[in-house]
Amino acid sequence: MRSEIFEVQGRHQRDGATPAVALAYESIRDRIISLALPPGAPLNEADLAGPLGVGLTPVRDAIKRLALEHLIVVYPRRGTFVSEINLADERWLTEARVEMEGLAAELAAARASVEERRAITACVETLLGESHPLRINALDTEFHRLLYRAAHNPFLEASLNQYLNLSVRLWYYCRDRLRAKSSDGDFHKQVADAVMAGDPQASRAGIVAHLRQSSADLREVM
Repeated sequence: MRSEIFEVQGRHQRDGATPAVALAYESIRDRIISLALPPGAPLNEADLAGPLGVGLTPVRDAIKRLALEHLIVVYPRRGTFVSEINLADERWLTEARVEMEGLAAELAAARASVEERRAITACVETLLGESHPLRINALDTEFHRLLYRAAHNPFLEASLNQYLNLSVRLWYYCRDRLRAKSSDGDFHKQVADAVMAGDPQASRAGIVAHLRQSSADLREVM
């Protein structure tokens, strides 16, 4: 199983965390999602802090948050470990994301600023011209985060980012058996066009179709 980090997550934290905590959180999160830190791996706070140039406190705060987001498990008197992957989670994640992300897409079409609409469109245009699987995944992840932000609902954004992290981790786990499909970008374009046009129903329809297709692709190789 390859474990490459390809800037898959973006930098869209708006939770009031200090820069050091945000850096630790994003770095550890990305390494877990990309399987650079594989499922079940033990975690050492000093080893995590050293390369980042931060102290142990930001790393501990990041670990607490990642534990709440089901990416890390902490066992008293045993240690801290990367969470195992349960393939059955894919179904539950998709069920939640279809409903919540459909709402986010509707809200984005209604509430996004001009700059946010342009950013979503630019991301999709770049994605449509990309052929590298890891880069496509990075742009897809960025697309989803931009959509969540454009919904202007911080509670919805936070929940969806958590579910997206878990979904992207499943993609990395299965990616050697997945084949990119040229039609996948059509869903992104449908959503981007709908957001730009201010069409909530078309935006929801596009994102729901995208999520269901992605789920079907994953289930084929599980």
